[in-house]
Amino acid sequence: MGKLFHNYLNTFNGLSREVWWLSLITLINRAGTMVIPFLSLYLTEDLDFTLSNVGTVMACFGLGSVVGSWLGGKLTDVIGYYKVMVRSLISTGVLFIALQFLNTFYALCLGIFLVMVVADMFRPAMFVALSAYSKPENKTRSVTLIRLAINLGFSAGPAVGGIIITSIGYSGLFWVDGITCILATVVLVLVLNPKKSKVLDVVKVEHPESAYADKAFVIFLGAMFLFGFIFLQYFSTMPLYYRDRHVLSEFEIGLLLGMNGFVIFLLEMPLISWLEKSGLSKMTLILIGALLTTLSFLVLNFTPWSGVLIIGMLLMTIGEMIAFPFSNAFAYERASKGNQGEYMALYTISFSLSHIFSHKIGMEMVADLDYDNTWYIITAIGAICVFLLFFLKSYLKGEKKLLR
Repeated sequence: MGKLFHNYLNTFNGLSREVWWLSLITLINRAGTMVIPFLSLYLTEDLDFTLSNVGTVMACFGLGSVVGSWLGGKLTDVIGYYKVMVRSLISTGVLFIALQFLNTFYALCLGIFLVMVVADMFRPAMFVALSAYSKPENKTRSVTLIRLAINLGFSAGPAVGGIIITSIGYSGLFWVDGITCILATVVLVLVLNPKKSKVLDVVKVEHPESAYADKAFVIFLGAMFLFGFIFLQYFSTMPLYYRDRHVLSEFEIGLLLGMNGFVIFLLEMPLISWLEKSGLSKMTLILIGALLTTLSFLVLNFTPWSGVLIIGMLLMTIGEMIAFPFSNAFAYERASKGNQGEYMALYTISFSLSHIFSHKIGMEMVADLDYDNTWYIITAIGAICVFLLFFLKSYLKGEKKLLR
């Protein structure tokens, strides 16, 4: 056990102080995002919205994310990542607190849209900051550390969120979300001020290529959109499936979602460290991650036994652990050819677009086709994602031959 623990700690060696601080800021921020997995339940139970209305609100969530990610990327290339992160975090905190006072359909659509515009300006700026604070050889592990922080916060968040809902209601979630964003801003200002932080990798390209003209990157974005589409079902239709088909309480749903973050916290860094030494290409690993996530939906239709929910969650978790860090690393690799803000914004937008379509279409499918048929369709979408990644892998081999 001592040797295992020592080896686990060794996987964190070499990461910069700034990356650790950025991870702490992300942990504080993400610990408060407990409202997100409960949003579909909040809208149906507290506000009596129909599934179609919930899908529309969640689509506004995604639309705001697209606009915020694009704007964040542009502003990062113009004024720098630090200013964008500070302004995004503090504004998000205030808006989250205000969101609880909106209770009509159109007001919530607008409110969710504005919150996500401001909140997701943070993401491309954070990715560029992470790249700047990491040595080239440490970028994948740095991304993994950030994901550990996200998932540690997210594993605690839903579990605590279930307790908060049970004791004081959904309004408490909005207060916690807002306060944690404001606390994250305070930490950011204190420790990552440009006068105190050390940049390790400055990427300056004299004649940057447009990300839109990078064919391989455009194919990659299409695959990531489809991956995001199936992955995000775990935060909209899946909690409803847990409640309706398997009769789980909010607390039990929170524990099941929290298991995802806890497993990632324990295993992702050693797994990524091992996979980096495996000799497999980034694209092969992303493909494996997408395949496992796709299978996590297919297994749900095999049996009515509730234990299958844990199997599905574990398949999704392992797929997520592999796909996200290496897709991030692939995006960084391509971003070295052009404007980093633009590349990382488009990478973020691919998932934001998934938010627009995933929640709305998922809700409509559940309402019209029931859960079993919905999971078969989601599996088919996942299969298309896997095919695109396989095609991209062949395309990249041809690209390398041309460069030679």
